[in-house]
Amino acid sequence: MMAVSNSPRSPIVAMVGGGQLARMTHQAAIALGQCLRVLAVSPDDPAAQVSPDVVIGAHTDLDALRRAAAGADALTFDHEHVPTELLEALVADGVKVFPPPAALVHAQDKLVMRRKLAALGAPIPRFTAVSEVSDVDAFAAAVDVPLVVKTVRGGYDGRGVVLTRDLGHAREVVAGYLADGVPVLLEERVSMRRELSALVARSPFGQGAAWPVVETVQRDGICVTVLAPAPGLSDELASAAEQLGLRLADELGVVGVLAVELFETTDGALMVNELAMRPHNSGHWTMDGSVTSQFEQHLRAVLDYPLGDTRPLAPVTVMANVLGAPHAPSMGLDERLHHLFGRIPEAKVHLYGKAERPGRKVGHVNIAGCDLQDVDRVRERAERAAHWLSHAEWTDGWDGHSADD
Repeated sequence: MMAVSNSPRSPIVAMVGGGQLARMTHQAAIALGQCLRVLAVSPDDPAAQVSPDVVIGAHTDLDALRRAAAGADALTFDHEHVPTELLEALVADGVKVFPPPAALVHAQDKLVMRRKLAALGAPIPRFTAVSEVSDVDAFAAAVDVPLVVKTVRGGYDGRGVVLTRDLGHAREVVAGYLADGVPVLLEERVSMRRELSALVARSPFGQGAAWPVVETVQRDGICVTVLAPAPGLSDELASAAEQLGLRLADELGVVGVLAVELFETTDGALMVNELAMRPHNSGHWTMDGSVTSQFEQHLRAVLDYPLGDTRPLAPVTVMANVLGAPHAPSMGLDERLHHLFGRIPEAKVHLYGKAERPGRKVGHVNIAGCDLQDVDRVRERAERAAHWLSHAEWTDGWDGHSADD
């Protein structure tokens, strides 16, 4: 394990990206007596608004990355989009990059990830690389199920993923991407019961920790609600998901938080959908529902501190994302917050300092429940609170879904 420093200064962690994940990591750093250095595109980025140590620059600019890393004890990420060759250059400079480039590439490149997981024997959907439109027909004949087209790199919150209607639609989507020079892969569309997330953390020393497996609820490709722990998940399947997450973190050499997004199939099995090597939307509930939040844990991991306790603080915690409404709300966000606290005083609200745009994540709400049987009531209140902050519309007979569903 890393020797304890006798330096009078606090450790410096640099984070590439100035979004809400960096903003919430900075909040955790403050409690540890630290200050997170942020590489942000603009002073208006969520993390740049709150951190006094900001480097303005692009994640594709090696000089900006070097300025952010200068004197830092570790460099880590708010997103995974930094070109691997730039990270290798930082490593050659002596920078401690966590997760290291050899691990991070599995969260950057879906084809690299799928091939590695297949080699490790991890449960994954059937897939194939695509070089021409005729590959669609060959793969469709082999799997005989609906197809999913994914861009190999980039894509999040529903972008870069197309659930095709039929073979003709699949050909059309692939042809469009290839014409634009965008590499894609094909996967079978999994018959699933629901989506889960196994959130774990790993330190350079090799210590691992796992939070309870959660259920994630998606709408239009965006996570809107997280139920922690996943309701009705058997102990056997929960343990299998946690162990899978810890094994993948170890096998891939991850340092920091790893989110393994999973499908629970209709026949009761698990399949890996995606990997994220950073704090993740499915772990926001830990800010108010766990002894150690994912943001504090990520800092502990990249600094090689002993990892924190991941036990939940309540039998159930529900996180609901606050999304920008289709139309401008009738009152400002602060006024909406005032009214919300009057109606649901137990709501724990986290706002990101972002301008409101339709469908944009601008915050989240956590609400805890005192009984596992209480999950439906807690979910209703969390989703109602998020809906109010998004829309400034309150209906006592609200059915649990946003007006734009």
